[in-house]
Amino acid sequence: MKEFLKNKWFKFSVVAIIYILMMIWIGNLWLLLGLPALFDVYVTKIVHWAFWKKRGVKKQSYFVEWIDALIFAVVAATLIRIFFIEAYTIPTSSMEKSMLVGDYLFVSKMAYGPKVPNTPLAFPFAHHTMPGTESTKSYSEWIKWPYHRLAGFGDVERDDVVVFNFPAGDTVWMGDTQSDIYTYIRYYGKQFRIEDEQQGNALKPNTYYNKKAYEFLESKDEIRIRPVDKRENYIKRCVALPGDTLESKDGQLFVNGKAQHVIEDMQYNYTIKTNGTAINPRKLDELNISHADRKGANGSEFILPLTSAKVEILKRFNNVISITRVVSPKGMSEDVFPFSENYNWNRDNFGPLVLPKKGQTVSITKETLPLYERVISAYEGNKLVTKEDGIYINGKLATSYTFKMDYYWMMGDNRHMSADSRYWGYVPEDHIVGKASFVWLSLDKDKSFLSKVRWNRIFKGIE
Repeated sequence: MKEFLKNKWFKFSVVAIIYILMMIWIGNLWLLLGLPALFDVYVTKIVHWAFWKKRGVKKQSYFVEWIDALIFAVVAATLIRIFFIEAYTIPTSSMEKSMLVGDYLFVSKMAYGPKVPNTPLAFPFAHHTMPGTESTKSYSEWIKWPYHRLAGFGDVERDDVVVFNFPAGDTVWMGDTQSDIYTYIRYYGKQFRIEDEQQGNALKPNTYYNKKAYEFLESKDEIRIRPVDKRENYIKRCVALPGDTLESKDGQLFVNGKAQHVIEDMQYNYTIKTNGTAINPRKLDELNISHADRKGANGSEFILPLTSAKVEILKRFNNVISITRVVSPKGMSEDVFPFSENYNWNRDNFGPLVLPKKGQTVSITKETLPLYERVISAYEGNKLVTKEDGIYINGKLATSYTFKMDYYWMMGDNRHMSADSRYWGYVPEDHIVGKASFVWLSLDKDKSFLSKVRWNRIFKGIE
């Protein structure tokens, strides 16, 4: 039996079967070209694949054995990271208090099916930038693969906590890689328009000012285009699915006419008024309110992000006079999606908005175009031009458009401290990375030594 298990034909057969099953799962027949290589590795042994080893030497040096182990570990970890599970860290407070800054979690790629990498040639374990550098790319675009998702355990569901590639991260201004370039373009575009107004010049279309803003940013630093799989990873809660009708009224979200399911640890900003005395910092520690969120908390009136449960606790403090939730009133305009004068929306009052769904056809007019412009051009790769006589898609006059992909609406549980779909729109299906599964470690940056560890969050499932 032992000799049979060592037989080269048996080894090749087992590996070949696993390889073929993997090829069927991935759905790429080009992988058949790898079978001759496997046959040579296990049977004919003509090519010296392990070039770092000396041929014919049974006992290799410790150095060679370490190289062997390292190569195996890198290959195995890379495959696991691409197709099964990946580690992720919570860097911002946008999901508090459901998830905390300093949470280390695992993201399941199998939950929705792993994506085949768009840029397979990349440095192991690096996302888009080489370790130890600020701007050196960690990937090559010599090989580009189209979007393809493998079979998984299910589909994205409402209220899932999802990791995805940042949609507005397709174009990155290296002068500030943490902010999306489109916010800068809108800001500087408005400034150039104001200059023309003040100087009495004839006003031009917004496209002119946006182009001028782009050129201004480009003159200051490099502007880089990133493929989908190399855009920043974001984590938010999926609050609406393709085809859903979404609306927010004074911060209360409605999906298909029904109020959103209650999320226990959701936060909003509240204005707190005291009798003139400050709240004891130790009491704020007990409420797990981070130091970064306590700006101005020494005065008699300040703003804190709070869950409904913590609001009730603070109301019982002797020096607290009132607690009022901060709300952007209806009709007040803010810089939110779809960034058009036709839609006077803000972070607390927006919609109704129907999410694009694969195969769905919508009417396209100059009024509705802001809702779908990035979908048509940036996400689905069409050439979109607006002229006086109408809207042209790929050179043809268009009055309607049929979506090629599904789109989702993602929001942070820390509703007033989250850069989410309200500020950049839909998340296309090809940007979905995986489902947040569980926290394996959590560290509090406001504490030191062993007290940094949030023991109650270790191996905590994500809901």
